[in-house]
Amino acid sequence: MTTVRTETFPIGLDRLSRDKMARWAGATYLTYIALGAPSMILQSRQIAWSDLTLTFLHIQQGTQLFRLSFFLEILAIMFFLLATWSYFVLLKPVERNLALLLVLLNLVGIAAESASAIIKYGALQCVVGNDLLHAFTPDQMQAMSMLLLRVGGAGYTVATLFYGAWLFPFGWLIYRSGFIPRFWGVLLIVDGALLFISFAQLCLFPGYAKWTTPFLPIEFLAEVGSAVWLVIKGADLPRSGFSDKVKPVSS
Repeated sequence: MTTVRTETFPIGLDRLSRDKMARWAGATYLTYIALGAPSMILQSRQIAWSDLTLTFLHIQQGTQLFRLSFFLEILAIMFFLLATWSYFVLLKPVERNLALLLVLLNLVGIAAESASAIIKYGALQCVVGNDLLHAFTPDQMQAMSMLLLRVGGAGYTVATLFYGAWLFPFGWLIYRSGFIPRFWGVLLIVDGALLFISFAQLCLFPGYAKWTTPFLPIEFLAEVGSAVWLVIKGADLPRSGFSDKVKPVSS
């Protein structure tokens, strides 16, 4: 005897919830970029890596800007953590283990960047913490502030590795999910490869001009473009294998 029953393919979120989560994920990621970019610009304007005296003077004359860059970076990290959680919830129905790997890689990167930001913030104390550092000469305080900045910079280099690595599972999940066009997944994987090249150069050839600078538009398009797409379009119905529709099955 042949009977007809219905079978559904669960995707973890119903269509409406998935759409809202996609928009939330894109919005939090864009907020992370909007906060992180000015923080990096402020830091680059204050730090002259080869000039102790000039860097010390910049921080001394712009202590509030230095504090602002620290505040923006920590706030950006928080939104990146929220974005990571959102992407996990959105993409875990595609392949849970890869979605979990995405989270773990980002957590390591977040920890490394947080430690880096705290260490770099210590350079400010070398400038304004006269009550604590009165035993040191001005030259010693300048050297100590640059040492903290360089150690903090090394910490961010470590974070770059993990911030590149997470884009491989993320890009693959985007490619497989069908929530957004597949070319975004390809671009994200290319972005991850470029960040790995940046990490390798910063570790092995730090004195050279950044090799991946010509490819910055690709990195920008991959991360910002995919997030903007999610905010505007949300998550479309997934492709075959992740359908919300009811399917007749014979037995």
